[in-house]
Amino acid sequence: MVFRKAFLPALAAACLVLAPSAPALAQQHTLDLYDGPAPGSQDWSEPLVVHPTEGGEDRYNTTQPRLQVFLPEPDKADGAAIVMLPGGGLRVLGMGADMHDTIAMLNDEGIAVIVLEYRTLQRTPEEIAEATAPRPPRSGPIVFPSMEIRNANANPSPDDPVLGEVLRLAVGDGQAALRLVRSRAAQWRIDPERVGMFGTSAGGGVAFGAMMADEEGATPDFIVSNFGPALQDIAVPQDAPPLFLITEAWHGPVTDGLIALFQMWIAQREPAELHVYDVPNFTMTPDLWGPRLIDWMKERELLGRTPE
Repeated sequence: MVFRKAFLPALAAACLVLAPSAPALAQQHTLDLYDGPAPGSQDWSEPLVVHPTEGGEDRYNTTQPRLQVFLPEPDKADGAAIVMLPGGGLRVLGMGADMHDTIAMLNDEGIAVIVLEYRTLQRTPEEIAEATAPRPPRSGPIVFPSMEIRNANANPSPDDPVLGEVLRLAVGDGQAALRLVRSRAAQWRIDPERVGMFGTSAGGGVAFGAMMADEEGATPDFIVSNFGPALQDIAVPQDAPPLFLITEAWHGPVTDGLIALFQMWIAQREPAELHVYDVPNFTMTPDLWGPRLIDWMKERELLGRTPE
């Protein structure tokens, strides 16, 4: 699987760079996910590297997870909330203009958005420089390698113990974020029974991992996946969350993995909706799928729910 972050601009490695200001969004603040060092990564030593991008930033070597909280204006707050999981192949967190466009759209509909900066692979300055070096112009579209999908598992490196550990910790971060968001329900005007996850690329794998962990208070009530397939074997849970799945037609194992998830859900008569776009250079902006996502949330009574 080739993740979207393969096209990052060059990075002056080994230095911490301050990111530019993000687009203005309602009531933003940040807080640490854990009190004290994050459990399991206390010995990680590579420093955080923040690389400015157009309209946002890329974050490498996340060791201490934190939350960025974007609450809608009080008169718009609906009670629905989304824990947003950026993508980057578990190697980087891509938090660009497209993510901020999506947050603005969701906030405008009264949805609280909490961006989780979950832990990612430790990378040396040399590795970051290599990963972000300018690529030679390509003469044609990227061809993604084929992969056999079993149990909807589209993990491109299933036998890599280091990435496996990173995934385990990232899933733990996702669970902790769900618990924290629900604990702040009254303060943030959130309905604790309408807290979902929105995963992009590897962030989708983190969301499905939290679902499969099946721990009380740490399971998403719904999942939105933007070309983010499962990175582990999946079985349809007894109380399966509704799925809203987005991908492009030619994204190889990502597309195949999301199709497999959709087929598993509908085979069990569980709610799922899949959108596959035949659009070259598909981007993550919500122009194509945003209006339908909002309608879907209303139809599933995840948004605009009539008070009981």
